[in-house]
Amino acid sequence: MNEVARRTGLAQQTVSFIERGMRMPTLDTLLRIAAALDLDLWEVLREASR
Repeated sequence: MNEVARRTGLAQQTVSFIERGMRMPTLDTLLRIAAALDLDLWEVLREASR
């Protein structure tokens, strides 16, 4: 989580809230997270739907 926050420029708390389903990320935030994880946005969305 620390690394994702650092790579995206998001606050750790924001990343934590998104991971726990306590906050809905914007499309821009999803794109930043996907890029930080070196994944395609569709891969991130597919994993989230499981």
